[in-house]
Amino acid sequence: MATLKPMPVATKISAPFWQALKENQLKIQQCNSCDGWVFYPRNHCTHCFAHDLQWKQISGEGVLYSYTLTRIPTMPEFSDEMPQALAVVELAQGVRINTTLIDVAEQDITIGMAVKPVFDKVSIDGETLLRFTSTENVGGVRDYIDPLKDLTRNDQGQVQVPVSNLTALSALADNKFTDWSNQIVVDQALINAFAELSGDDYWLHTDPERAKKESPFKTTIAHGSLVQVLQSRLTIALPFEIIGFKTMVNYGSNRLRFPAPVPAGSTIYGRSKVQDISVSHKGVQLTLEVHIHVVGSDKPSVINDLVILYR
Repeated sequence: MATLKPMPVATKISAPFWQALKENQLKIQQCNSCDGWVFYPRNHCTHCFAHDLQWKQISGEGVLYSYTLTRIPTMPEFSDEMPQALAVVELAQGVRINTTLIDVAEQDITIGMAVKPVFDKVSIDGETLLRFTSTENVGGVRDYIDPLKDLTRNDQGQVQVPVSNLTALSALADNKFTDWSNQIVVDQALINAFAELSGDDYWLHTDPERAKKESPFKTTIAHGSLVQVLQSRLTIALPFEIIGFKTMVNYGSNRLRFPAPVPAGSTIYGRSKVQDISVSHKGVQLTLEVHIHVVGSDKPSVINDLVILYR
């Protein structure tokens, strides 16, 4: 399960820092030439400029160097954290880290107060952010809490997610496909009917004899648009139901591809996964990545990033 909030992107230089956080450790670099401590991650020492840095685990204890309280979220995804105590912590090693101060009442925040790290798990995959709190509080690991766990389910067993619950919505984007749908046979009669309806009667779709001789597929194939349209006849069992909206519209597709042909007579089925959740002035957009395959083929015949808009 994911988070809607933008996450740091690990680079080749910073990857050890983020990996250590996932393992509930705080590691920063120390120079082997002058023993100076370095943060943020770099290729060279900021004290003597030597390219001889080593990652070392530290306790993370330090003091609050500076902070500011934000009461208006810069993005809707941060509304659940207001007010935020954005802080700069000076570690015992002398380096400073930009972070967030948590579990401390506003009136208790003072410059110079002693703080310690909190390893905040923000996804089921173990993504971890470094926060700080007062040394009087419990630090250590803040476990990830599944925002879908306590939501109700409908008669079909789908978890019901209010469109206003952004945290729960973001947890739907877990990169896991649904089970396969029902199956549909795409025969020549169906292809011909679509050709008549659409006006696309290209021989590759409608002339089996010519296709047998001249087509690289040795048979007619279904129109890519036909296979896409058949998505509406595939019953893909989503594990969730979005509730609490006034309108829901098919907003279009961010991507539509036809990677593999569907030969006449093939049986197709489909599956999907939530690719992304985004929020804008238009409403909440859910991007559903739909794959349609010929049964037995690993390569999809259609990939459709379908965007659904809730208001």
